[in-house]
Amino acid sequence: MDKHKVAVLANLKANAPKVEGMPPDQWDDLDSEKTVMALVEAIRAGGHTCEFLEGDITLYDTIRKFKPDICFNICEGHFGDAREAQVPAILEMLQIPYTGSKVLTLALTLDKPMTKRVLHWHGLPTPAFQTFERVDEPLDADMHFPLFVKPSREGTGMGVSGKSIVYDESQLREQIERILERYHQAVLVERYIEGREVTVGVIGNLTGPVARRVPKNHHAPRVEAGLQFLPPMEVDLAEFATTDIVYSNRLKVELADKLHYVAPAPLEDEMLDELNWLTAAVFRVTGALDVARVDFRLNAQEDWQPYILEINPLPGLSPGISDLVIEAAADGIDHTELVNMILNTALKRYGML
Repeated sequence: MDKHKVAVLANLKANAPKVEGMPPDQWDDLDSEKTVMALVEAIRAGGHTCEFLEGDITLYDTIRKFKPDICFNICEGHFGDAREAQVPAILEMLQIPYTGSKVLTLALTLDKPMTKRVLHWHGLPTPAFQTFERVDEPLDADMHFPLFVKPSREGTGMGVSGKSIVYDESQLREQIERILERYHQAVLVERYIEGREVTVGVIGNLTGPVARRVPKNHHAPRVEAGLQFLPPMEVDLAEFATTDIVYSNRLKVELADKLHYVAPAPLEDEMLDELNWLTAAVFRVTGALDVARVDFRLNAQEDWQPYILEINPLPGLSPGISDLVIEAAADGIDHTELVNMILNTALKRYGML
């Protein structure tokens, strides 16, 4: 296999800017030095030269000096509505290959309501939703309690807690006001799906040119060629039932190493096939590349009908605790192999492997 010069591009929590008045969880999406160095070591173990570069405004100079053949990108960005797309835009300008999804996909999928509009247009199952820009906007007639309230453009469960589930108008308005004041962005309110939360990771790329649409012929074979699905994972929240009834920011950040993850999740073969197909469909219509993770809720009131919550085209890669890493381990794939699978998928896409 050809050896390459690789730059790992990430945003370290330790390097994040400090701004007065920012919420305490502002940088929970960013990576630790331990995670970044694990990526660097994994890529070096694959036989490549590899160094870490911080994905901030210094990158334009440091990357031209380092001159990588390809970048392993996990940058979340710091500021702006489409912050995850900023580093890829720089790489596109400089014509430097990189792993993962491109500019349009990363801008789209960071905005949860916009992603849900795309899913809804394609007829893919996602909970009914409404966005709020003001506290006093009237609730749509088809929105029935209980509802789930969260920021429109945050990850890692930011802004999500047990109070995110609201059962009446008063609780709804209180949560909308809280998020507007804390995150200064539109609020996503969606129908709360009571049931199981399952996530499916995928590596690869759909075969051939992809037009970001689901084929209209429902009798044709489902389009999944080129994708490798990892075993689905379910988070068991039973022991936190009195404090965290949802997969909250507190669980994802503070207690990630104490959670009980079930991978593979106990699912019937028919359900697993449906989740894999829906994962492929979301991957396709959002234009994802190389790797992604799709999150679902299985509705206990509708014979476990799956609903798509969101797609994460920059899934976490922290050894031992990130969802994708746990799913890969359930398939016998260790962290080093997983990282190199993602890198090799991108190298192949660029004709470099």
